[in-house]
Amino acid sequence: MGRLRYKGYTGSVEFSEEDNCFFGMVLGLKRTGILYEGTSVESLKKDFEESIDFYLRDCMEDGVEPETPYSGKLVLRMTSEMHREAAEKAEKLGVSLNKFIKQAISAAL
Repeated sequence: MGRLRYKGYTGSVEFSEEDNCFFGMVLGLKRTGILYEGTSVESLKKDFEESIDFYLRDCMEDGVEPETPYSGKLVLRMTSEMHREAAEKAEKLGVSLNKFIKQAISAAL
């Protein structure tokens, strides 16, 4: 459906006809499940933001580093042929393989 964003966190937005409410979860977290709900878009957004604030405050009080959703590091698997072709193309363009891949992803988005 949609996405919410707050303090670097992204959350899903879904609707349950059965319960007549919106609900979602923070995306990209491996260890922590942060869920929220609301009967309107406004109350959903409020619960989303309050849930993240509570999580961050709880981590600080416990002296734990909060989990961040996307570190900016990505392990990418591809065939050796594709790897070679991408490296050759990057070299031909005069950029690093990392920059070439970032540009290709950015163009696709």
